[in-house]
Amino acid sequence: MQIWADATREIVNSGADDDTNPAMMDFLLSIIEDNRNIPVLLTDAEDNILMHRNFNLPENADSLAPFEISEANEKFLQKKLKALRDTPNRIEIDMGITGKQFLYYEDSRLLRSLNYYPYVQVLVLLAFILIVYYAVSSTKRAEQNKVWVGLSKETAHQLGTPISSLMAWMELLEGLGVDKDTVNEMNKDVRRLSTIASRFSKIGSRPSMDEEDLNSIVKRSSEYMSTRISRRINLTVDCCPGRLEVRISVPLTEWVMENLIKNAVDAMEGNGSINVSTYREKEYAVIDISDTGKGISKKNQKNIFSPGFTTKSRGWGLGLTLARRIIEEYHGGRIYVKNSEIDKGTTFTIEIPINK
Repeated sequence: MQIWADATREIVNSGADDDTNPAMMDFLLSIIEDNRNIPVLLTDAEDNILMHRNFNLPENADSLAPFEISEANEKFLQKKLKALRDTPNRIEIDMGITGKQFLYYEDSRLLRSLNYYPYVQVLVLLAFILIVYYAVSSTKRAEQNKVWVGLSKETAHQLGTPISSLMAWMELLEGLGVDKDTVNEMNKDVRRLSTIASRFSKIGSRPSMDEEDLNSIVKRSSEYMSTRISRRINLTVDCCPGRLEVRISVPLTEWVMENLIKNAVDAMEGNGSINVSTYREKEYAVIDISDTGKGISKKNQKNIFSPGFTTKSRGWGLGLTLARRIIEEYHGGRIYVKNSEIDKGTTFTIEIPINK
């Protein structure tokens, strides 16, 4: 732009000199004309606009008479001039006896485009970091899933042999005349062990889904657990009227229910109350499992579904992890801590889409 200003000064000064070299004049004019991408304003000492180039004017200048500036264009250029006065983009041109002129200019289109380049670089870098993070997280999650799935299937396999043996012993006990009620209760537990082994074997594979009444499943799971927990714990069930038709895997859903009830029992240390309720909320069938236990701290609420995390002295920390996998991945629902207060209790919520 300094060269452009010098060329302008030379052209003006050469106009008063009859001995001006035509070739030099052509060269100076070419400097002026070759600027096709830097917006410039040339003003006199009183800031009257003498010339402008490369501005996107509101009205097409080609439709106007030579040196004519429309009112809209005049306002536009005056606004540009006012903005440029507050920038260092100004060159003073000494025109000799004719006084001074000032050249104001904006950055070229290319330079303005390059100004965005660092932001583009940052966005690309952030996108790259996010992709890498997602890839690493997915890989880690896939490895964890393989470990838990393998552990679940191995557990089911190891349980198979003693369960088969227990079934044979139950038949023998019945034949030996052992009290029938006692044998029936023992048979229930053996069948429950067989069901548990079946549930573990289904982890990692897509279970069969059937249309079932969620209320019936909740009642059945709660009734089974009520006979196997301390009598000092009051377990109540409050199901909504009618049927809650959902498409679910019954064995896995029962496993989730029993796991949450068992966790509630452990949280109360043998004394308190548990309430299991069902209701409809928009397009979901909802189960709330509330206890009056010791509660979960906010810090631990973020981690309780993580593999291996447990606050118990014994346990693998797999129960809630598998429960979330069953509800979210297999059933397309949600499981989360609805609320929890230390020494007051916790409510877990399960949401499962309702069949339409």
